[in-house]
Amino acid sequence: MNAAVDLNELAKRQLKISRLISAPRALVFQAFTDAKMISNWWGPNGFRTTTVSKDVRPGGAWKFTMHGPDGTDFPNHIVYTKVVPNERLEWDHGSKEGEVMFKAVVTFEDEAGQTRVTLQHTMPTVEAREQAAKYAIEGGNQTLTRLEQHLATQQ
Repeated sequence: MNAAVDLNELAKRQLKISRLISAPRALVFQAFTDAKMISNWWGPNGFRTTTVSKDVRPGGAWKFTMHGPDGTDFPNHIVYTKVVPNERLEWDHGSKEGEVMFKAVVTFEDEAGQTRVTLQHTMPTVEAREQAAKYAIEGGNQTLTRLEQHLATQQ
């Protein structure tokens, strides 16, 4: 298999959302890495997040529960694979059984004092990407709006 085919197949498994946030890069990065801050904004509209534990370093984990508007709890477990302060976070998003459901990369780029946040999820299959796209794109956009609203109160 040649590299062009691999890249094309990889792109078909990815979801990508980007937003320019009116806050300095260090503060936006902190919002992703601080357990108290992230619990104030993480998740789509109507969701609440409870952080059980958060250890932001390669090999460290974030265990949290997202509480849906209908009262349903969604336990989540991620393991950080790469942490570059103020620039990049990478993690494997898995289930409690240890299965990696998708890989995530979040980048933070300075744009004239504001921060370009890009979320990229790589799903294991094209089919999994198509299923996730039904809720993850809108949910991701709502989550970034909630981040922006939270950061407006922090400056």
